[in-house]
Amino acid sequence: MSTRAPRVAKDEAKIPSATPSVEPPIGQRPTSIQDKNKDDDPSKEKLPFEDAVEVDADLENENDPEINQIPPEVRRVVSLHDDTTLPTLTFRYFLLSAIFVIPGAFLSAMNYFRTTYAPYSVFFVQIAANYVGLWLARVLPAREFRVPFTSWTFNLNPGPWSVKEHVLVTITAASGATGNLGITPIALGELYFNQRVHPAAAIFFMWSINATGYAFAAIARQVLLYEPAYPWFQALCQTALFETQSRQNKNPTPTARKQMRVFWLVLLGITLWQFLPEYAFPMLNSLAFLCWVAPHNPIANFIGSGLGGMGFLNLTFDWANISNYNAGVPLFLSPWWSQVVLFCSFVMSCWVLLPAAKWGGLGGYPHCLMTNRACTADGAKYPVTSLVTPQNTFNQTAYEENGQLHLGVHYLWAIFFDYASYISAYSWIAFFGAGQIKKAFNKFRARRNNPAQGINHQYTDRLNVLMRSYKEVPLWWYILLFLASFVCVMTMSGLDIIYIPWWTYLVALATGAAVVVPLGWLYAISNYQLPIGTFNELLYGTMVERLSTNRSPIGASVYGSIAGDAWYRAQYMLQDQKIGHYMHVPQRAVFFSQVFGIVMGVPINYAAMRWIIDTKRDYLTGAIEDPAHIWTAQSLTSSLTMGVQYVLLGPTRLFQQEQFRPLPYAFLFGAACPAIIYLLHRLFPRAKFQLWNTTIFFSGASIFYGNVSTGYFSRFIGGFVVMFWAYRYRYQLWAKYNFILAAAFDAGFNLNMLLIFLIFGSAKVIGMPNWLGNDAVSVEKCYALD
Repeated sequence: MSTRAPRVAKDEAKIPSATPSVEPPIGQRPTSIQDKNKDDDPSKEKLPFEDAVEVDADLENENDPEINQIPPEVRRVVSLHDDTTLPTLTFRYFLLSAIFVIPGAFLSAMNYFRTTYAPYSVFFVQIAANYVGLWLARVLPAREFRVPFTSWTFNLNPGPWSVKEHVLVTITAASGATGNLGITPIALGELYFNQRVHPAAAIFFMWSINATGYAFAAIARQVLLYEPAYPWFQALCQTALFETQSRQNKNPTPTARKQMRVFWLVLLGITLWQFLPEYAFPMLNSLAFLCWVAPHNPIANFIGSGLGGMGFLNLTFDWANISNYNAGVPLFLSPWWSQVVLFCSFVMSCWVLLPAAKWGGLGGYPHCLMTNRACTADGAKYPVTSLVTPQNTFNQTAYEENGQLHLGVHYLWAIFFDYASYISAYSWIAFFGAGQIKKAFNKFRARRNNPAQGINHQYTDRLNVLMRSYKEVPLWWYILLFLASFVCVMTMSGLDIIYIPWWTYLVALATGAAVVVPLGWLYAISNYQLPIGTFNELLYGTMVERLSTNRSPIGASVYGSIAGDAWYRAQYMLQDQKIGHYMHVPQRAVFFSQVFGIVMGVPINYAAMRWIIDTKRDYLTGAIEDPAHIWTAQSLTSSLTMGVQYVLLGPTRLFQQEQFRPLPYAFLFGAACPAIIYLLHRLFPRAKFQLWNTTIFFSGASIFYGNVSTGYFSRFIGGFVVMFWAYRYRYQLWAKYNFILAAAFDAGFNLNMLLIFLIFGSAKVIGMPNWLGNDAVSVEKCYALD
């Protein structure tokens, strides 16, 4: 999940090899590389951030060598002065970190079991923490306390609320108030195999995979973090808000007060509204107009339903479905072109391929089209747990009795495009970014010739010059973090607690480390986080295929969580360290805040998982169908199916089946498509073929829409209004309120989820009575849906 903040739009002209963004409105376009040849003073043109962030006085001197190395879009946002006396790790920091990490970690863990979700918004933390911090600075007494049995002292209120405290609280929340990939194998073992991992072992495992990713950040930070040419757009977006809030704290303006009123009013409105689709009026989840016209017509039901059908012209008024971050393209902050690409992939998958499979015989297997569970030849649910012996080996007898494992055609093409997206990312980098990577590597080699100086001394731009005032994080801190996680996982592997052979853990570390730099580069310049998908599970199945032991299907998700989270967590750490770099926060304080976040958040993740399994088990296992199609454990089901097909059956046996034979061609398909796009881009440079990012398209097509296909049409309409019409024709209004609305919508939804849990589910589960808007048979009125 990405439980991170929404992605900010980016400009194709800044870095030609990056994924380009929608063109800014006329008169508001930022300076491009091409424009520099035409205009000797590019600083006079405005950027999208400029209305929210005042330009530093140093920007008037374009010839200053410390300034001209910083990209224009960065130097118009980031302050080029620093106050080294501002407090950082204070009592207020620790108090606010606990306040924002605990609910965020709980809500983020819940998302693993839901079909759709909205993340715990980092914008909410960033805005709310500022208000609470200002309040604490007014009410806390300025008293000194000594830590018992030490000489350390701290002051409850060391002075005015500091922007650096504010940054550290937000970074801690971004680190700890997130989900954890380790939840998947732990929940799988308990839900489907009745194998409950000891709570202490589960918590240490979950912490270890996070810590491994953070340690891996040391691999890429030398290349990607300090180089001013890599803007890290998400970090730049948050920095713009930090700088704005800092100035508002010092000198509030009427505009600033109005923005905050809008934020709180929208937050309250969304919080109250979400009680309707989430609890009282589930019909608002999916407005299937074709089902209203023909509620008992199977064809009309399948075409119109958004909860098990194609979702054709289906609308939703549930922010969870509209914001659905499984798609990776947030409505408020993703450029219009990326939303178009995603919607095109949805149209191809749901409005073209689904009817072709349903009525046209696509794939040759007519059963289980809208489920990601494994099926038998006649469409019955495959008893996958029977394929595992008590010794975690393959049960050949049970396999012969039940026959070959089959997957629905929809799930098959989702896997196909998942493979294609993974290879497409590397191919896209090779064609559009090889020059950038080569330059970065050459700079890294040049820095090795002067090892006596710190990293910041090896760059001469103003931001790195300012950061020379603080001590760098030594490499041994990262090594110690890695060794702690390594010992934990190796111990659990040796005791056969986590289902994988010890040597596969070493391979997982190697593959995870291998993707940190290339995928980190892609994210640094384009703000697109590639979901690793099922590739790691396929690799694990290949490794254990010939083994007689350690053939538990849970092992695939264990391996995937280690290798996959190595990249995700490294990216999170690098991104937040870039925020610290932009905001001139001491490097060691940033490092501490990130590690402190996972230490505090992981136990909360586990507690949330325990509550959900204990209260929603029948929904999660499919014993009882959730009428709202929310608690479907869709991701867990996919993980179980992958584990069976890759570990128990094995890639060799699997790809020999007629149904699975096309899947290996996805790797060739994913590699070739960027090459074709690149060729078209070179032949027709004005046609903007570079906007058709194949990685985003394939990732959208790899989404399984069988449970929920509503929300995408509504998102497309909303994206057109916000990111095309308002951005192009009402830019001043867009610039003033877009970030605020993005934070308010996500924060309101998260607050509503927490309130529903506390009011209707924490002590005794209270269900909503059935009525017209909460039909007992179908909330959509699709009574003939298969």
